[in-house]
Amino acid sequence: MKRQADRRQQEIENWKKSDKVMLSMKDLVFKERPVKKLMKRYMWPYEIEEIVLRNVVKLKLLASMRIHLVVNISRIEKYREPVKGQIVEELKPVEVDEVEEWEIKKILNKRKVRGVDKYLVRWKEFIAKNDI
Repeated sequence: MKRQADRRQQEIENWKKSDKVMLSMKDLVFKERPVKKLMKRYMWPYEIEEIVLRNVVKLKLLASMRIHLVVNISRIEKYREPVKGQIVEELKPVEVDEVEEWEIKKILNKRKVRGVDKYLVRWKEFIAKNDI
């Protein structure tokens, strides 16, 4: 029995305080993006604030995220710095009346879905692959 159980066990990575990690978005629900396939798989980078148990860590998360700070290590991955020459583009939104918004460069298309207007837009300062 032990041999069969050990076959499925994986090596546990030794996490240290202040390690940078990526948090899995597998079970997180966001109202802004109801379709999972359009979301990123991991949010990153976050820092480990404390090792609670061997398989549980406490992360330094943003207060606006409204999720529990303590997560199982199965929900995190080690953060890897971008490769030299890799483009990582995370632009900050513009705040208008205390609401975060991005500026639109051009409206590319418009359609009605169940009576609601949907727009395809080109965002200012974003490249074409970010059009949604």
